[in-house]
Amino acid sequence: MLKRIIQVLFLLVGATVGILFLPYGFELIPILDNPWVNNAIASALIGALIFFVLSLLFADAIVRFMKWMEERLLHAPTPDLLFGTVGLIIGLIVAFLIGFALSTIDIPVVATAAPIILSVVLGYLGFQVGFQKREEMIAMLTPQRLSVSKKPEIEEAVEKTSYKLLDTSVIIDGRIADISATGFMEGTFVVPQFVLSELQHIADSSDTLKRTRGRRGLDILKRLQSEREGAIMITEESFDEVSEVDLKLMRAAKKMGGQVVTNDFNLNKVCELHNVPVLNINDLANAVKPVVIPGEDMHVVVIKDGKEQNQGVAYLDDGTMIVIEDGKGFIGQAIDVTVTSVLQTSAGRMIFAKPREGRQITMNG
Repeated sequence: MLKRIIQVLFLLVGATVGILFLPYGFELIPILDNPWVNNAIASALIGALIFFVLSLLFADAIVRFMKWMEERLLHAPTPDLLFGTVGLIIGLIVAFLIGFALSTIDIPVVATAAPIILSVVLGYLGFQVGFQKREEMIAMLTPQRLSVSKKPEIEEAVEKTSYKLLDTSVIIDGRIADISATGFMEGTFVVPQFVLSELQHIADSSDTLKRTRGRRGLDILKRLQSEREGAIMITEESFDEVSEVDLKLMRAAKKMGGQVVTNDFNLNKVCELHNVPVLNINDLANAVKPVVIPGEDMHVVVIKDGKEQNQGVAYLDDGTMIVIEDGKGFIGQAIDVTVTSVLQTSAGRMIFAKPREGRQITMNG
C-alpha cells in the first residue's frame, strides 16, 4: 500500500514538474511551430511518465527508509521528539525571516537558492539544539519551589523513582528474588527487552545446562512479578547501533538514571569505568558474611590441595575459600588454623591462613 502511495506521489510531482519546466525544454528543439510548447496536458503526461519510471527504481528504497524512520521515531522517547521538533520549527522560522530579507536583493541566485539552503541548515541545527538541550529546557520550564516544604525529604523520596536494571546473570543467579522478598531493595526492577530476549535464547539452547539456567531465569522473573505487585517493568528500549547486551544495559541505565544490578565481575568493572551506578549482588553477599580478622582462630576441614606447593584448601559453610599454607599434609583432617589475611573483591572473598601452633588435630569422620 505504501509503495502505491509513493508511486502516485511520483506521478503527481512528475506531472507538476512537466507542466512547469518541459515547455522550456521544448523551445530548445529546433522545430518551427512546435505543437508541444503550449500543450500542458502533453507536458504533464511526459513528466508523469518520466517520474513513474523513476518510482520503479527508487520506490522500494524509499519504503525501506520510511519503515526505518518509523521504527526509530516509535522507539524514541517523547521528550526527545517534542524538543527536537520545537527546535526544528524555530530554525525554519528563522530561515524564513532571513530568506524573506534576502528576497529583496536583486540577485536571482541569492533570492532562489539562499532560502532553500537556509531552511535545510537552520532546520537541522534547530532540531539538534532542541534535542541536545532538552534536559536544560525541561529544567527551565519546570517551576522551582521557592517555599521550604515541611517534609522535603519525604516528598523527594516519593517523587523520585529508583530504577534497578537487571542483567541476565543476576536473573539466572536467583538471589535477587530472595533479596527482593526481604524488602531491602526498593524501587522498580527494569528488565530491558534485549535482556529478556537473551534469556529466552539461553532457555531455547540445545545445551542442557544452558537450557536449565535459562528456564530458571524465566522462573525467577515470574516470581519477581508475582511478589513485587507491578514493580517489574519490561522496557522496549533498544540500541540497535550497539551489539553487546552489556553495553546496551549501560546505555539504558544512563538514559533512565537507574542502576545496573549484576553479579558479573567484568560488567561491574566496565560500569565503574563508564561512571554507571552498579549494584553487585556478590558485594552484598560478602558484606553480610561474618567478619574475619587476621589473628583469629578457626576450625576447618582441609578438603583438597591448593595451587601452590604444600597449600591446602578448606571452605566455610557459606562457600568462602580458605587457603592454608603448609596444609597439604592435613587433607581430610579437621584442624585449627590462624587467619593471616583476607582478600575481598567483587568476585568473592578469600581467606589465607596457616595451621595454628600447638593445634589440635581431629580426624574427619
